[in-house]
Amino acid sequence: MSTVAEIAGAISQLSNDELREVEKLVLNSYRERRIGIIFDDTYGTFTEEDLRTIQEQALRVIDGEPSRP
Repeated sequence: MSTVAEIAGAISQLSNDELREVEKLVLNSYRERRIGIIFDDTYGTFTEEDLRTIQEQALRVIDGEPSRP
């Protein structure tokens, strides 16, 4: 599988156990790269991008803008 679209198409066909395995592989890839990870434990990673997203959501609430998913 060489593209994100191919991977996205295949994910829906995976069992729950296979999805958990894929999640572990993705998290391990982030850990190996050590780029932008703020928090890392057995449940997953928290990245600089996650922090930025939360900050933007908080600022929208403070400014009275409707939240976006």
